[in-house]
Amino acid sequence: MPEITSLITEGQALLEQARTETSGRAGTSLIHGEHQRAVLMGLTAGSHLAEHEAPKAASLQVIAGRARLYVTGESSESAREWLLEQGDLIEIPQARHGVEALSDSILLLTITL
Repeated sequence: MPEITSLITEGQALLEQARTETSGRAGTSLIHGEHQRAVLMGLTAGSHLAEHEAPKAASLQVIAGRARLYVTGESSESAREWLLEQGDLIEIPQARHGVEALSDSILLLTITL
């Protein structure tokens, strides 16, 4: 049976945990079904999700704070970045990308499996 999760309450707890981690990050899988995954993350200001390849389809939502999603490209023309604030939602491009927390942030990553 589905359960309701408070993204704010759970996210604040993850952010507190992230403050004790050397990486400045903490996360938990909220939904891990056959077709989708939802991961809630707490990131301290200045921490990163290192560059990686994009999954099939994914989105990133800023629950609290500010973050930068960036795509690295083979040339400066193909490199892009998006500055995201609380309440923003973006489809993650099908390209190598990374995320940087510009302030203490709570992020929700949703992935189609």
